[in-house]
Amino acid sequence: MTDRSGFDGFVHARGSALARTAYLLTGDHHLAEDLVQAALVQAAKHWERIHTSPEAYVRRAMYHQNISWWRRRKLAESPLESYDAPVPAADPTLRLTLEQALRRLTPRQRTVLVLRYFEDLTEVQTAAALGISGGAVKSMTRQALQRLRVLAPELADLVGADA
Repeated sequence: MTDRSGFDGFVHARGSALARTAYLLTGDHHLAEDLVQAALVQAAKHWERIHTSPEAYVRRAMYHQNISWWRRRKLAESPLESYDAPVPAADPTLRLTLEQALRRLTPRQRTVLVLRYFEDLTEVQTAAALGISGGAVKSMTRQALQRLRVLAPELADLVGADA
């Protein structure tokens, strides 16, 4: 993993998956592109020292950068409504409902749900990725799911009745 072609190959192979996750984290196409780019710049700087999974390194960089952005930015931004986001759902109506509901969550709640249910990380892995306690992950997950139930009752099958 020490050569430029290795980095280029990684970006080519995993760029789309990273962009999907970044969109789910940010809820905005342009911020997602910025997030992926920032994480890849960091990875490129340290590429020769990344001896384990480069994807794990880049994803962790994305999570940390996204957290930094929440802490610095308190602007009321609204994402483009027309963007066809890569939220995985076979039913287009369900996908749009899920996207709209995710946009209405706080950035922290959205990030925890993306890591737990889209990235399929455990509570411990999510806590480690975000630099918070496992209890905070459980609490934010519970609050986010409760809020989703209120914002989009039609997602009850996805959210669950008592989760």
